[in-house]
Amino acid sequence: MKTVPKKILILFSALLLTNTILAQTKSSTSNLRTLIVFFDGLRPDYITPELMPNVYLFSKKGSYGKQHHSVFPTVTRVNASSLSTGCYPGSHGLMGNTVYFPQVKESAGLNTGDAEELNKIAKATDNHLLTSVSLGEVLEQNGSRLFVFSSGSTGQALMQNHKVSGGAIINTTMILPESLKMEIVNEIGEAPDGLEKHKWLTDAVIKYGLTLDGPLVSTLWYGDPDSAAHKNGIGSPEAIESIKYVDEQFGRIIKALELKGLDQNFNVIISSDHGFVTHIGKQGLADFLIQKGLKKDKESTEVVVAEEAIYVKNHDEKSIKNIVTALQEQKWIGSIYTKASKEGDIKGVVEGTLSFETIHWDHDRSGDILVDMNWNDTKNEAGYAGASFARGVAGHGGFSPYEIHIALLANGPSFKKKYNGNLPTSNVDIIPTVLHLHNLTLPKQMDGRVMYELLSENPPADTPNSAKIEIIKTEAKLPWGVYKLEMERSVLGKYNYPNFTKVIRKEK
Repeated sequence: MKTVPKKILILFSALLLTNTILAQTKSSTSNLRTLIVFFDGLRPDYITPELMPNVYLFSKKGSYGKQHHSVFPTVTRVNASSLSTGCYPGSHGLMGNTVYFPQVKESAGLNTGDAEELNKIAKATDNHLLTSVSLGEVLEQNGSRLFVFSSGSTGQALMQNHKVSGGAIINTTMILPESLKMEIVNEIGEAPDGLEKHKWLTDAVIKYGLTLDGPLVSTLWYGDPDSAAHKNGIGSPEAIESIKYVDEQFGRIIKALELKGLDQNFNVIISSDHGFVTHIGKQGLADFLIQKGLKKDKESTEVVVAEEAIYVKNHDEKSIKNIVTALQEQKWIGSIYTKASKEGDIKGVVEGTLSFETIHWDHDRSGDILVDMNWNDTKNEAGYAGASFARGVAGHGGFSPYEIHIALLANGPSFKKKYNGNLPTSNVDIIPTVLHLHNLTLPKQMDGRVMYELLSENPPADTPNSAKIEIIKTEAKLPWGVYKLEMERSVLGKYNYPNFTKVIRKEK
């Protein structure tokens, strides 16, 4: 009998070891699941042992992205769309909580919180509600499913999987596909009102989401503390109660994963759509334009206001400039944006404005002007800093650090333990990272990146590992004085993350 050469034995052993490792990796990946949890309106300073003991404990175990960003405008449906697509509004085409589609309604914007309104847009755009590929579509193409669990608005739920591609939406007031509704109601009952709806939703997640036979990826969106803070203010007894309640529900999920023996199969990622500020404003944008004679009346179509976006008929340059100039004088108005005079320009076409490109808002569906309310560091009665000159009790949507800066927490088999990440990240980076962890190809149009710095694996050699702060400035000299606009943004390789904007007025 011939003796096998030693070199061949070594090579065979190496191949066997390699195949074993590949098999284990494949098995490990096939048993990997992702749960993304969004607490609507979660400020980072809510995450304390007193208010959110379960989330606080979670933040100490895994990776904490300390420089995480909401997408501007810092509103719910924009960020729900950015989460689902890994894209900014300039790519996915959902420009605000209120959007303008004249082919649907010529005189006013449409409320994206209502799924029925979104269905009208989809019908009018040949089923192009979004103009980029969503996570649900990617998973369906790869034989997997996305489940969306939501106790927020039907519109917010729909924007996370707008084509309900191969998965499901389980919202407290809408279940899609409708064929699932009877089964879910029979299993866990009808969804109640008030805070208890979050418990019902958590029951649904535990039953349908926390299983290896279920969806590859699930998103869980708690509608509080946003709802309570809007109505009663940041730090109000009602807001505090809602924070504690949703934290308790999150604790139930972590416990269920442990009891099911699935804590090493699930990566859990926590973030939010935006932060929150106290509102101190008294003036509305449309009312102001009407008072100044820049818009005829609320129903006129020569100028249409959709939230903070202004659409001017036929893009009339004189009208656009007159509106911007009038707004620049008002102390309650913050940063103003217009289209760039040429591609890549950081300055807008109107003097003293920044371009849509600096905020990733350049799209065929963009308005002619985007306006932010001014902000300051004033503390409210409960001691929470951050105020905006928007109207109402409390809210979001602006470019203050209190609305842009949000938490990013991640724990599970794929993430570093007890690690603080200081590179800039954004909600557009979450889905690219999730697709990478599941060995799925990222669609080319995704704006986000894989957050390698938070992962336990070694990053590619060309991955940037340091960021720099960049200040962009512009100004307009006007008869009353000077309007100065500054933006601070973090730059990481080819990616840039706007941190906040600040306006300074110098009167003559």
